[in-house]
Amino acid sequence: MAGQDPPAELDSVLLQLLQDLEQLEAKRTALNARVEEGWLSLSKARYAMGAKSVGPLQYASRMEPRVCVRTSDAQDGLPQFRVVKACAQPPEEVGPCEAALRRRKGLAKTPEPEPLAAPPDPLNWFGILVPHSLRQAQASFSEGLQLAADIASLQTRINWGRSQVRALQERHRLSEPGAA
Repeated sequence: MAGQDPPAELDSVLLQLLQDLEQLEAKRTALNARVEEGWLSLSKARYAMGAKSVGPLQYASRMEPRVCVRTSDAQDGLPQFRVVKACAQPPEEVGPCEAALRRRKGLAKTPEPEPLAAPPDPLNWFGILVPHSLRQAQASFSEGLQLAADIASLQTRINWGRSQVRALQERHRLSEPGAA
């Protein structure tokens, strides 16, 4: 694009920006639909199981993330967000590595790290046979999370495109004869 004349380059950047804006609008509409569908399914599950059977009291005391959001650089150098399965590493423990007091008799055995299994399905917090609507709610919110990552990537591209348009407009304005 750097070899094109400024008006043609501006046109191509504007066209890409408009396409990105159109995609952003479509993804936001899809995200709103997924979230609304998820809340509807969740309310159906509360109705089927009872209001007190689906709520914060059933959450596990220690929750593990099932997915993580990662960033990577695309071909154009802009960050791209993607949703991946949860990391196999537990959160780092903060504090001293050794105890302040040590016993001098014998060697202290260091516990071997336990192999990390995949985090359990959160639907099991609500029982073994959960209603289908609860599974639908989980699927809707998972799809919504993927859409949110796509929207964040698009928003980054749009912000970059807007800055490119401003820079090209300024360059075009300065290159016009009689501009002072």
